[in-house]
Amino acid sequence: MSSSVLNRQSTGLRIFSTGFIIIWLLMAAFPFLWTLWGSFKVELDFFSIADWTNAITGDRTIAVHGSAFTGAGYEGAWVQENFGRAFMNTAIVCVFVVCISLTLGTLGGYALSRSGYRYTFWLLMTALIFRAMPPITLVSGYLPPFFEYNVWGYLPTAIIVLVAINQPFTLWMLHSFFMKIPKDLDESAKVDGCTQFQAFRHVIIPVMWPGVITTGLFSFLLAYNDFAVTTMLLNKENQTMVPKIASFLGTTQTEGNVMFAVAAVVSATAPLFILVMFFQRQIVSGLTAGAVKG
Repeated sequence: MSSSVLNRQSTGLRIFSTGFIIIWLLMAAFPFLWTLWGSFKVELDFFSIADWTNAITGDRTIAVHGSAFTGAGYEGAWVQENFGRAFMNTAIVCVFVVCISLTLGTLGGYALSRSGYRYTFWLLMTALIFRAMPPITLVSGYLPPFFEYNVWGYLPTAIIVLVAINQPFTLWMLHSFFMKIPKDLDESAKVDGCTQFQAFRHVIIPVMWPGVITTGLFSFLLAYNDFAVTTMLLNKENQTMVPKIASFLGTTQTEGNVMFAVAAVVSATAPLFILVMFFQRQIVSGLTAGAVKG
């Protein structure tokens, strides 16, 4: 086959792959971009039944606010409904859940990966069973003691439960990363005079840092996006962002403000986008580390 034919085929393949990627990115990004656009409109425009183009032109937004765009949704969510407190509550919950989960997960995963006892397998299987159970089925067991000791509704209560639910996943994921690290590194560190913990801290952790970041990000997402646990365990004053967004939608008994919810969704999604973009290199290296033998 001549080089000109190969060049034409490779050029056609590049054009096809580039077009496919562009179309896929547009389809993936459209829901967020549409929500971002709609967050600066009024409800009669963004959810217009008469003409969907009102969401683009903003006729009712112009009539009400004198401009095709308005920040009324953000002002209502952050100022009127104090969405900032829900944002801070979410940040507190996520930081503590990630720190506690990673601390217990790294110590437990390292210990299990270096253990030669048979109970290691059964501990991991037990953790997997609890991870497979729906979280809402576990929360009911926590409620009676929380009510009895009057600790329901507070952030530490939700943090404890989220850590308990998240720990099996963290343990399994970090255990798999530790298993990919040769035990020769531990032995070499001990020969140089390190204790077991010093070998873990100074030699093993720096090697598997991408795995820790990847696991920490998944732990963060579990706490950040949780709805069932935080709804059941937190009172109205200590709500995190996801339950707070749901409260903007109202119920059959109470009228909600949908545009507050739309603006709050954009506000809650933007930090996730920034976080993933910032840690994308560590995430990719951490996810692929388990597929490459050391």
